[in-house]
Amino acid sequence: MCDINHTPHKGIHHDGHDMEHKVWSRRSFLQALGIAGSGSMMLGSNFLTASAPSPLTAAIAAAETDNILILIRLSGGNDGLSTVIPIDQYDLYANARPNIYIPESKVLKLTDEYGVPSYMQALQPMWSDGQFKAVHGVGYQGQSLSHFTGSDIFANTDLTTTAFTGENTGYMGRHFENIYPDYLMNPPEAPAAIQIGNFGNLIFQGEETNYAFVASNIDQLEEIAATGQQYNLDPALFDDCMYGDQLQFLRGVANITYEYAGKIHEAYMRGQNQVEYQNNGFARQLALLARLIKGNLGTKVYMISMGGFDTHGNQPLAHERLMSNLAVAIDNFYDDVAFTQQDDKVLSMTFSEFGRRIFENGSNGTDHGKAAPTLFFGSGLNGSAFVGEHPTLDNPDGRGNLEYTMDFRDLYATVMAEWLCIPIPLVEQHLLDHPYAPVNLGFNCSGVDFPPIVYSDGMPTPPTPPNTDPTMPTPELLDAIVHKPFYPTDSTPHIYLEMPFSAHVDIQLFNILGQRVGTIFNEMMMEGSVELNIRERIPSHLSTGKYIYRIQVQEQKMSKSVMVA
Repeated sequence: MCDINHTPHKGIHHDGHDMEHKVWSRRSFLQALGIAGSGSMMLGSNFLTASAPSPLTAAIAAAETDNILILIRLSGGNDGLSTVIPIDQYDLYANARPNIYIPESKVLKLTDEYGVPSYMQALQPMWSDGQFKAVHGVGYQGQSLSHFTGSDIFANTDLTTTAFTGENTGYMGRHFENIYPDYLMNPPEAPAAIQIGNFGNLIFQGEETNYAFVASNIDQLEEIAATGQQYNLDPALFDDCMYGDQLQFLRGVANITYEYAGKIHEAYMRGQNQVEYQNNGFARQLALLARLIKGNLGTKVYMISMGGFDTHGNQPLAHERLMSNLAVAIDNFYDDVAFTQQDDKVLSMTFSEFGRRIFENGSNGTDHGKAAPTLFFGSGLNGSAFVGEHPTLDNPDGRGNLEYTMDFRDLYATVMAEWLCIPIPLVEQHLLDHPYAPVNLGFNCSGVDFPPIVYSDGMPTPPTPPNTDPTMPTPELLDAIVHKPFYPTDSTPHIYLEMPFSAHVDIQLFNILGQRVGTIFNEMMMEGSVELNIRERIPSHLSTGKYIYRIQVQEQKMSKSVMVA
């Protein structure tokens, strides 16, 4: 229990790869000793950072948004070509990977140009429900292929970073310090950010402290949430430890000092999971976040991690396991928070330190590469799409790398300004003066004009034809139709529908395979609102599970997923 030795994971040998995993960064070493960051320490094998008060939370509150952001780190370098498969370049893709390519029969085709592996099929309902966007070719000029340097650049947004130099603060950490210089004297009621794992990450790091409440693993955060204490003080745990008395004392002091443990516990007890999650580390992280969000903790930024993406060997099986777990857990999470109608307030986005190369290596894997897609999830996206330009596979660089087509800082800026509603001048400042160039992801807080979304066929969103029939509702009125599922205390699924005009409304229910189950509503509806009990409207037996309802008014079709308990 008192062993603090650390053995880095050793990957398959290639250019400098083993050396990277043998050498810790200086920052990670200092953090492991408990020197860097406010309240950081290593107790047993667990590293924990107590959050300093966050200016970001107050800034978000001042912006009058209750939106929540979940950052999902795919640690190790995710292979983008096994995540989003370019059907329109399929021959080039398959020829570059004769032993590890995903057969067409196992590609879930989402558009004519792009699909995902069939083992990610749990995301299909989210795609149908308008809750899934993938942005192609995310990276930056001169992309580093180092795990440590690459991770630092995605956190500090400093493209001059090397193994020995670079900005030592993160883009959110800089924002915290600027807004609330007296954070230590004026703490918020809830943690500003909660991070599971990755104690060496810079994202929430400021000049003086790290601004996230960081648990080293999901076990530790679950213990805090369930008990309201940072550490278990059972005397039996310290019997075999040389400095057991002192360690027990330090843990007791920590439990008193770290006031946020109690806040997390209170939210955990208020919130409940209403969906059954898989029993793996990533699913457990999202299940816990769902309880904290549903328990109204008040934290606005979360960061979770999934490791194992450094797939130099035997990639097909490893990547299938990882992305299958991610797809199922994401789908479960959004179903869960939908029970309290909070799904439209939570945006999730993936990031990784780099992508993988186009060509397979000699170990049925892929080596460190450049550009890769970023995945976004949530009802706030207001529609599913593949965004941007996919890198071409027929013109890689000399090492077989995909060249980036989307600067990652533009995505960060868009999320900060348009989802978290942080003023654009501050966003530019904390992205080290990177000019604001928003990407149309389906949400807009600043009111700036966005370029149209570029869909997978390379064409912008087509303009809506003018309405020349004065008796027909305008596109603006059609867009004003409000519909959402909700669940009364008996957990019977209902649909709330609000019409700004009178029209014929057709609502059909489908299962997740796309098969029509029955008609919920098909009649003329006057201006106003109605609540529809799905079980009463469809008398035949409905099995427990996920369904999709589709509303059609004139030529416009709208859909959302709904859980039947």
